[in-house]
Amino acid sequence: MITLYGANASPFVRKVMAVLNIKEIEYKHIPSMPFSGDKELAKVSPLEKVPALVDGDLNIADSKVICRYLESAYPEAPVYPTDVKDRARADWLEEYGGTALAEAAAGIFFNRFMVPNVFKRPVDEEVVDDLINNKLPPLLDYVESQVPADGFIFGDLTVADLALASPFVNARYAQYTIDAAKWPRMSGLFERVTAHSAVAPLLEAEAAAFGG
Repeated sequence: MITLYGANASPFVRKVMAVLNIKEIEYKHIPSMPFSGDKELAKVSPLEKVPALVDGDLNIADSKVICRYLESAYPEAPVYPTDVKDRARADWLEEYGGTALAEAAAGIFFNRFMVPNVFKRPVDEEVVDDLINNKLPPLLDYVESQVPADGFIFGDLTVADLALASPFVNARYAQYTIDAAKWPRMSGLFERVTAHSAVAPLLEAEAAAFGG
């Protein structure tokens, strides 16, 4: 059985867990925090990154690497489009969602939720304000031009949709929601992704862990 390491509230771990659900792959989840000195995690992820995955004698880390492996090893219920150009575009949107977009959206979560609740420091609202009003809007403007008004980007739910939506789950824990008046397409995509049968149970488990 596959073993997945990582904190399920991580946008990247959540993405992999959703892919495993879409493909109906059974797996064991071991909660692990990156860079925490977790010796078991370090054995399978030398850089102590999460998610990390073990499948038999294979140990890999990084959500993009893991999702690509799962697509190749378990091709049923594909999570990438088959057309070459569509796949390249999906790869790009996954990269965009996991870098610039995640840095801004998950940054809201870190500064407004993690800082006061975990690190016991006061929230620097100037930092949060800069993320919400300066860094995030141009990123969302671009995403708005890339996503459909209805459905998912490539028909069925794919990694591209997950990568764009997952960081905003974390932002929602910090009382941020995408403004549907400004970005109706992305707001709608987020709602559809989070309501999907492969994602909704993950969020229910997270909400319970957060006391929601």
